[in-house]
Amino acid sequence: MLRIVNISIKYGPCDVVRGVTFDLHAGEIIALLGPNGAGKTTLIRSLNGTIPIVSGEVLMDGAPLHSYSRREIARRIAVVAQENETKFPVTVIEYVLAGRFANGSAFGWESASDIEIARHALLECDVADFGDRLMNELSGGERQRVVLARALATDARVLLLDEPTANLDLAHQAMMFRLVRERCRGCEASAIVITHDLNLAAEFADRAMLLRGGEVFALGTPEEVLTPSNVNEVYGVQVLLDANPASGKVRVTTVY
Repeated sequence: MLRIVNISIKYGPCDVVRGVTFDLHAGEIIALLGPNGAGKTTLIRSLNGTIPIVSGEVLMDGAPLHSYSRREIARRIAVVAQENETKFPVTVIEYVLAGRFANGSAFGWESASDIEIARHALLECDVADFGDRLMNELSGGERQRVVLARALATDARVLLLDEPTANLDLAHQAMMFRLVRERCRGCEASAIVITHDLNLAAEFADRAMLLRGGEVFALGTPEEVLTPSNVNEVYGVQVLLDANPASGKVRVTTVY
């Protein structure tokens, strides 16, 4: 899917990401963790070419990312960004259908298949009744679910999700991760998810990557990465670990 080889990114003279290397495999979810300013958003924005890298290489299906057209990248990689405000009035169904553009459609030229895929994505994300509403009339959580629906409607094999649960209630947080999990298992897609919720990461991710100061501090299974010493060193807080009684996955409790 994606291979990231020793990439570094600068903003002016400042190193924001330094020497990051990892592979994203088909069917895998990687939770991208770390404190504010660790370089998480910058890193995933570089993985679809939105932000240029200064050294290293991003490979998609074995070929350099820069060898693909923007349309080809959009067909293969879908992004759910933190900023999802729309600049002009657009209905929910129009917004989701715009995600089909890279597959050959555009506003006014949607096929019946495009409309069916878009409406199914809205249904999956519990916003099926919002199709005719304007995006700027939605709450933050509702808009976040529509943005996820648009990403799912692209049928992209790589999902890059930047804090997709930030405005969601508990039920919709679980729904979001479940949808991504099902997409990765059922369609051989893969996902990188930025989250500050260590317990959601432990529950749903196959691997976790912990960033500190733009560098990979730890990479492995959630059990390997979410240790008391790692969390203390990166976040500066004490935690207790036990097993979630329902799933057996590692559970993190902060000691205040």
